[in-house]
Amino acid sequence: MSDDIQPFAEIRMLLANLEGPSSECINSVRDRDRSLTKPPGSLGKLEEIIEWLAAWQHQSPPTIDRPLVAIFAGNHGVAAQGVSAFPSDVTQQMVANFTQGGAAINQICKTHGAGLKVFELALDKPTHDMSIDAAMDEREAAATFAYGFQAVTDGVDLLALGEMGIGNTTSAAAIYTALFGGQASHWTGRGTGIDDRRLRLKIDAIERALRLHKNHLTDPLEVMRRLGGREIAALMGAIIAARINHIPVVLDGYVVCAAAALLHRLNPASLDHCLAGHLSAEGPHEEILSYLGKKPILNLNMRLGEGSGAALTIGLIKAALACHRDMATFNEAGVSAKTAS
Repeated sequence: MSDDIQPFAEIRMLLANLEGPSSECINSVRDRDRSLTKPPGSLGKLEEIIEWLAAWQHQSPPTIDRPLVAIFAGNHGVAAQGVSAFPSDVTQQMVANFTQGGAAINQICKTHGAGLKVFELALDKPTHDMSIDAAMDEREAAATFAYGFQAVTDGVDLLALGEMGIGNTTSAAAIYTALFGGQASHWTGRGTGIDDRRLRLKIDAIERALRLHKNHLTDPLEVMRRLGGREIAALMGAIIAARINHIPVVLDGYVVCAAAALLHRLNPASLDHCLAGHLSAEGPHEEILSYLGKKPILNLNMRLGEGSGAALTIGLIKAALACHRDMATFNEAGVSAKTAS
């Protein structure tokens, strides 16, 4: 971030100047689709996915040669309030499990030929407890956004986003309550499978955080730094970096969508290059997706995180691309096309 520009001002400038989709590439995809050996529209959502892929890659035909699942991991000070069934040490332990190839996300990535990168965000130093203080100061929040922005590298042609962090569903629920209103209990799920007692602690911590920061929650970037976590800030940066680099994004579930919701409130068009990979069983995720104007591709009753739902979607997107790219045309197959009315 430049020294002469306020940290959040640079983020706002980025979001004010976002490139749109390529209409030329959409038309090219549609032209080819009309020539393929199938009735028009018969592949339904798969056809829409290819239009989306080409539009945001700005190329036709689109490619999926280097799909990547990026997991951002952070620890939350609010975990000290007893809001999770697991201690904060589990974040680091699960990151080690990712690295060693032992987690669910590793198996999904291997199955679908996707790369996996895990980004640790000062796991030995949790954010401040949002029920007592702002989770981050402005410079830290902006720097973490920038870290996520820089984590998106050239050559990736499809980005699926995931997260890991004990306490982060508490942070996400606080963000949703601040953005969308209503009672904290409405937006709060059981996270790691907490019992009723811990659920009450979780809701109480969120309510105290909202009271503490109530005079600052009209600005989504203030919501992010006061109620969010480092992984949420980094996810925001990654989503915008992907947009600028013509990389379509698949969003994972409840926590990843908290980062998306903050961007959406800043600029609704900032998520146009994103698909919702799946409908999470955590909290009112369906309602959240409705606010974001997204329909999930999969609904498997999952709530694992790790980018697992988004990663599963990669296989389906690959299948859609294979049909578009490799299916024979009517001329090639010697099949009679549909006669004119």
